[in-house]
Amino acid sequence: MKNIRISILGLGYWGPNIVRNLLKVPGAEIVSICDLDEKKVKNALSTFPTVKATSNYKEIILDKSIDAVAVATPTETHFKIAKEALEANKNVLIEKPMTKTSKEASELITLARKKKKILMVGHTFVYSEPVRMIKKIIESKRLGKIYYYDSTRINLGIIRSDSNVIWDLAPHDLSILGYIFQEDPISLQAFGSSHINQKSEEMAHIIIKYRNNLSAHIHVSWLSPVKIRTTIIGGSKKMVVYNDIEPSEKIKIYDKSIKISPAKITPFSPAYRSGDVVIPHLEEKEALLTELTHFIECIKENKKPLTDGTEGLRTIQLLEATDNALKTKSEVKVL
Repeated sequence: MKNIRISILGLGYWGPNIVRNLLKVPGAEIVSICDLDEKKVKNALSTFPTVKATSNYKEIILDKSIDAVAVATPTETHFKIAKEALEANKNVLIEKPMTKTSKEASELITLARKKKKILMVGHTFVYSEPVRMIKKIIESKRLGKIYYYDSTRINLGIIRSDSNVIWDLAPHDLSILGYIFQEDPISLQAFGSSHINQKSEEMAHIIIKYRNNLSAHIHVSWLSPVKIRTTIIGGSKKMVVYNDIEPSEKIKIYDKSIKISPAKITPFSPAYRSGDVVIPHLEEKEALLTELTHFIECIKENKKPLTDGTEGLRTIQLLEATDNALKTKSEVKVL
């Protein structure tokens, strides 16, 4: 089977990472890279001298020899570029968040189906080895009944002008939640505050409620002096701590739990159990490389991506619900 000819649109922070990893993907052939900023194009060419470059994305859209595009441009441009690419019969990978609105996301899904093209969203954490291990642990029932998901994703910046901190950082956790639990939430609440730019929140908390008394808490911030990327998943038998900053031991399984023991003296007698800590072995794979390999495979085999347009839409709907919750200062029903 011939190579999938692909072009990358957008050479900001993430675009060069896509180029670097695509060069390693079997069956992928990078045709060109594109950015409106000619300085970024020159910088990219100094790193990837064998790749063609342009500052006009229309050239890529009109090139019939190109099979697919990876869109890593600012979020407000995702819909327009992806729509034009799909209309030109190209497969599309869009970085998160997929679009600015659920209406736009739905339109892209419909168009991709009509054109019979692959539409995939870059929820990279779903392709990471730690998150995939967590899913296996949960499915094995080793944790028992899952009580909660508690994530802290904070750092000093990078403050963006095109979105608030929720739209920037929370898609990671929202996509992880959908992947590991395979369950739609019932409602959510969101609280946020602005200090530097009064037009958008720089720190926020999201509380999501699911059936069976499962809850998720997501803390995101651009105003922290330290970088923290930690997720705790608590169960009735064991608990998992996922520290994405940890270089090697990213996942630790704690054999800890609390049970209520019947007692004659007091009606409430919790018993605390503390056992060993297990650190599972993880393969050293870059999540973005796994994601891009999956994208190329989906095109070649015409199969549904793990993070297809529907998953991207689901995340956008939750992000819109957080906007609504922030605005109304109330609990909002979702999906």
